[in-house]
Amino acid sequence: MPSQELEPILTEARKIRGQNADSLRESIVSQIFQTAEAISSQVVTTNRRTADWDRKLDDLLTSRLFGFPIMLGLLGVILWLTIVGANYPSRWLATFAFRLEGHLSAFLLAAGCPLWLHGALVDGIYRAMAWVVSVMLPPMAIFFPLFTFFEDLGYLPRVAFNLDRLFKKAGAAGKQSLTMCMGLGCNAAGVTACRIIDSPRERLIAILTNNFIPCNGRFPLLIAMGTLFFGEIIRIGSFGASLVILAVVSFGIVITLAVSWLLSKTALKGIPSSFTLELPPFRKPQVGTILIRSLLDRTLHILGRAVIVVAPAGLLTWMLANTSIGGMSLLAKLAGVLEPLGRLAGLDGFILAAFLLGFPANEIVLPILLMGYLSHGVMLEPTSMTALGELLRQNGWTLLTGLNMMLFSLLHFPCGTTLFTIRKETGSGKWTLLSFLLPTLTAFLICIASTQIARFFS
Repeated sequence: MPSQELEPILTEARKIRGQNADSLRESIVSQIFQTAEAISSQVVTTNRRTADWDRKLDDLLTSRLFGFPIMLGLLGVILWLTIVGANYPSRWLATFAFRLEGHLSAFLLAAGCPLWLHGALVDGIYRAMAWVVSVMLPPMAIFFPLFTFFEDLGYLPRVAFNLDRLFKKAGAAGKQSLTMCMGLGCNAAGVTACRIIDSPRERLIAILTNNFIPCNGRFPLLIAMGTLFFGEIIRIGSFGASLVILAVVSFGIVITLAVSWLLSKTALKGIPSSFTLELPPFRKPQVGTILIRSLLDRTLHILGRAVIVVAPAGLLTWMLANTSIGGMSLLAKLAGVLEPLGRLAGLDGFILAAFLLGFPANEIVLPILLMGYLSHGVMLEPTSMTALGELLRQNGWTLLTGLNMMLFSLLHFPCGTTLFTIRKETGSGKWTLLSFLLPTLTAFLICIASTQIARFFS
């Protein structure tokens, strides 16, 4: 029925029922489900014990009192398992990759390869790709199966149910909570998942704000900053780092809701679509399906795209670090140009240069930063967390710098893979540009505000 004919009927129904639009919709949906349950009870036989158990579990997981604490607790456990579990595989992969680099380097030199070409291929392209694989693969190989496990179990619809009210108040779709969860693994995957949102307006809001949820490529930097600058405050090892990252992720959710509300009141005005969600029964996860979907369809697919994007970035970074004008590398000159803006945001020029050059993949931000500080022409691997902390403090880093580094990493522009995906999903250069500018402006405003607050109370 056309909306022009339906609206007078709904208006009359509201008058008769004495209800607003929301409560009327809930009454209609409730009546539909009661009728469906009555019909179902006459023709379907269910295991009463299983049904009662599902209902009790749903009452707990979706309750106003326990729903959010359980949700955040499970996220904290997933992050902790990802952090702890990825440490050793990342170290082994890095060791293997850099050992292979030695053989590759020896082969090129023995073949008479010019030094400039050797540097571009080995110190630039290969080392950047090795960083991405060793840093990105283990967390994804742990996070995605855990995420897919809860997805297969049937818990994600409960998360959407808990967050639906918040997203509705923000003028967005309740399904955005599901795409936001996907962004924890990879923002490109989160953007692709926005296809489940029917409304074009709400789908755009979800796409534009998905970047405020940190992907696994940002986790290593967040872990390092949390350990180095908040380790003295929270002295409980990896669990303390997990709490700090959980706080950062929670702040990202708050920013997501705030920016979604702002977009729904300005550039993307509209009435939120109704989101009636029937909670499916809990299912027994299928291990084989989980491994195939998480490792092949998600982990390796996303990793392959990241490696393709990061190869030219490694080459560009090597060229900037090894090309000098007036005795100063182009990388140092770029940092000098960005220094005033960096200081305003509580950072410095080298940090902003690292984020700018790390645009193809967030994983290479930290090695580019170390390259700039140490004035070496190759990407570097920190020998230990202690050595990394000493290097950063020698370059003027404080607790405020570490905090702003985490905030900027959380909120800044999408990586190249995600931006390419946004362009593909929206088919618009305008929305793609906005998806770059919006988080960048948000990141600077938040960091400038935190800097000014800290300086006011210091």
